[in-house]
Amino acid sequence: MKNRIREFRKVLIAGLTATMLLFWVSSLSAHSAETSADEKNNDTDIQKRIKNAAEVLDEIMGMKEKAIPDKIMSDAECVAVVPSMVKIALGFGGSHGKGVATCHTANGWSAPAPFSITGGSWGLQIGGQAVDLVMLVMNEKGMNALLSSKFKIGADASAAAGPVGRNAEASADWKMKSEVLTYSRARGVFAGIDLSGAKISQDRDETHVLYGKMVPFATILGGKMPPPSGSEPFIAAVRKYAEQAREQGKLTTPETHANQ
Repeated sequence: MKNRIREFRKVLIAGLTATMLLFWVSSLSAHSAETSADEKNNDTDIQKRIKNAAEVLDEIMGMKEKAIPDKIMSDAECVAVVPSMVKIALGFGGSHGKGVATCHTANGWSAPAPFSITGGSWGLQIGGQAVDLVMLVMNEKGMNALLSSKFKIGADASAAAGPVGRNAEASADWKMKSEVLTYSRARGVFAGIDLSGAKISQDRDETHVLYGKMVPFATILGGKMPPPSGSEPFIAAVRKYAEQAREQGKLTTPETHANQ
């Protein structure tokens, strides 16, 4: 009887050991598969954000009725995009988002510079939203504020909601009245977004991830850094729409002169 019990225990232990070994091997294989998949798609958070920013610009510019006017897009000194900026409010509101910016230089559009934007509002608000935000810096004062790597909208640079529609009137006085023109696409309960008092600053952590070291905002946006890996989608989208806007402007110039 005792021998049978011993044999049963040996069989049971062997079975449990085999089961545990099989489970461990399966887990290791699954982990290896996940690791392999991650290695194939090993984009960092900032690289994913750059791709998302390009997609946001593509989608917004693809809506002819509500796209950024060609005149404004062609005159923009810098373009900044924040995919899925979050705004939550319950009696008082707050907003936070991360994005990337690029500025036009003598050698084309600069490499992307990661930044964060935070702001708050007060009012009878209940709800939450996520919005895609596009900011266009329209003149030298706005550009200098952005290059400082930390500024407050409304205090260091004025902002206004930009006109929409490819054929919307966008005269030069927009550049004189506002340093920054803002566009937002809401996917929540709020109809729009108020950037008054919002603070924009360089995201030092993501800058370090993207460039392998800390690089000043002015150095990146001044065109003194080569575009890092994964940055091309955003730069290509900005370049595409800026060039399209300029070409559209050239096409309309003869007709404008003829009407005069």
